[in-house]
Amino acid sequence: MKSHIVIILICIIAIVTCFPTEEELIIPQDAIRFRIIASSNTVEDQQQKQEVKEVVDHLFQENLANIKTKEQIRKKLSQLLPELENKIAKILGNHDFSIHYGNNYFPEKTYRGFTYPEGNYESLVITIGEGQGDNWWCVLFPPLCLLSPEEENTSDIEYRLYIQEILEQFLN
Repeated sequence: MKSHIVIILICIIAIVTCFPTEEELIIPQDAIRFRIIASSNTVEDQQQKQEVKEVVDHLFQENLANIKTKEQIRKKLSQLLPELENKIAKILGNHDFSIHYGNNYFPEKTYRGFTYPEGNYESLVITIGEGQGDNWWCVLFPPLCLLSPEEENTSDIEYRLYIQEILEQFLN
């Protein structure tokens, strides 16, 4: 009977500690976000968004991947804006678009199992045309979307259940 009570208490503690609090968010409140909003959800408009994303990814990989501070990334982003605008204009031809770096609205987002509240965040937002389509987003600082494919490889990650480890220790 005593062992059943201990197991129940361990389960309750594990459940309570497994849910993240606001302090445990993966994306810090002061992060610099990045978003590309398609004109609409047509196949053509979503393809344009993807093409813009690929060009921007390449430009950012070359110029931002090794930056370590928020101030450095702000400065570099300001320097890159004209080049970014030229590259996007080449892709989109005579389609309208806008680029805004500053405080931009983000709807509620779910990222890696965490839901982040809507609000205004420091960010770079590229809006194509009407900006009514699905969007792509990530975080520039800390550099969550600047990881190279090698750094994103998760094949060697071992997933373990914390509660299972506790129970195994208790039962052995």
